[in-house]
Amino acid sequence: MQKIFYNKLNLKVKLTKRLSGWSQKVLIEYENESVRKFFNDFDLMKKKIGNNRARATKKRLNQLKAAINFSIYLATGLGKPHPLYENLKGYYGINITGNVRLIVKPDVESLEPEILKECDTVIIKGVMDYHGRKNEWLIP
Repeated sequence: MQKIFYNKLNLKVKLTKRLSGWSQKVLIEYENESVRKFFNDFDLMKKKIGNNRARATKKRLNQLKAAINFSIYLATGLGKPHPLYENLKGYYGINITGNVRLIVKPDVESLEPEILKECDTVIIKGVMDYHGRKNEWLIP
């Protein structure tokens, strides 16, 4: 269930009903059940990618969840979000550590700035090292 209203700056705000009440934060979805499993079980994530990477991934995920929309998250510059190309076109990479990135996709038709201001849902594809000659998925 959603409510839409205009705030003091006349910006459209979409509130989403959650178990904890009404919220205007980014909703997180997962590309598949395997990804959801790792992101909902921190201990499992630590076993898979190590403590430091898991902590950094959780930190970025929490920062993403706290944003009102994806455009605002991009504007913060946290994790140096950057658009990806070729086989990951339409996705963004968010720095975790070194060459490791959280791969996310805004749930929108277009990556135009005006459209991203309306994006309140982000789909997590996983965690990947895509630098150099390798494209290694760490999660899933």
